[in-house]
Amino acid sequence: MTLTHRPASPIAVIAANSAWNIANFRAPLITALRNDGWHVVALAPGDGSIAALETLGAEFVPIGIESSGTSPVGDARLLASYLRVLRRLRPKLFLGFTIKPNVYGSIAAHLLGIRVVNNISGLGTAFMKPGPLNWLVTRLYKLSLRGSVRVFFQNPHDRDLFVSGGLVQADQATVIPGSGIDLERFKPPSRARQQNLPFRFLFIGRLLRDKGLVEYAEAARLLRPSWPNVEFAVLGFAGSDNPSAVPMSEVRRWEGENLVSYLGETDDVRPLITDSDCIVLPSYREGLPRSLLEAAAMARPMIATDVPGCRDVVVNGENGFLCEPRSASSLASAMEAMLRLGPDERQAWGLKARTMVESKFDQQLVVDAYLQAAN
Repeated sequence: MTLTHRPASPIAVIAANSAWNIANFRAPLITALRNDGWHVVALAPGDGSIAALETLGAEFVPIGIESSGTSPVGDARLLASYLRVLRRLRPKLFLGFTIKPNVYGSIAAHLLGIRVVNNISGLGTAFMKPGPLNWLVTRLYKLSLRGSVRVFFQNPHDRDLFVSGGLVQADQATVIPGSGIDLERFKPPSRARQQNLPFRFLFIGRLLRDKGLVEYAEAARLLRPSWPNVEFAVLGFAGSDNPSAVPMSEVRRWEGENLVSYLGETDDVRPLITDSDCIVLPSYREGLPRSLLEAAAMARPMIATDVPGCRDVVVNGENGFLCEPRSASSLASAMEAMLRLGPDERQAWGLKARTMVESKFDQQLVVDAYLQAAN
């Protein structure tokens, strides 16, 4: 669906690097904006989630984004595309998510005098190590964010990094609990997992090295001799063009070695969380990982790396274990410690996780912050 006439309500554009991202992570925001009198336009590359956006009441306008490209010519074309689309739509509000919409979409919106609110959901590979890409991305962020009325971050570490680096002003920057969590949709299962079933760890995330998938498989290799009946399951999207993508051939090789079982991908993770005993995310860095929020909301203990984002959800020794990043041995030690806990103790940790989510990560907190920034 694209705009065929000028709506009477003010237009709010939600821009991200995929329609899927908006449909899956911004549905409560779309509903809240529409209830607040906004006409919502989703601006992103098209995929199979367009119908879901239209069901939510958002109009969809396509824009082409090379998600992993760094070509100056390609990025100049993207900036021109944002200028062309935003000039036609004439929105009152531009909400940016993911790197390229935050950078080039925001620059275009600033040039056209549109109110801009950004969300820095994670810093990605460019911020993990110094180099030319880090230098470039840092300066692009500084240029694109300086005129924004609000820049939301998903953990205090990222906010402080941007403020101390002069990329944003302190009065622009606010920490919010990620995209929040729907506490009614994600809640503890009505039935306990049967104790006669094999213990199951579940990795939830895109099949990327930066998510710690290789360390997960190697930890399984270390544990398999002593724990032959434990399951090491993997759930997530394969086939990404991300530079750190793990090829399916490697995942199939792990399966052949009886290290992991790949469950594919799904639109509803709840049954798979219900059928698992512990959720694992050994990521190198996160904004605020949704997989851990969903696990915590469903009262599952967790294991994650001691890095920004993950440590904001997992409290070591209370609702899960933290391990060293990029270390299969540290991850294996944490997983073995989880295996040695009794079922009652794991259940108590899961309930602590649920209580924490209820107090800190309710999606209504996120919606309220956006509605305040929008006006």
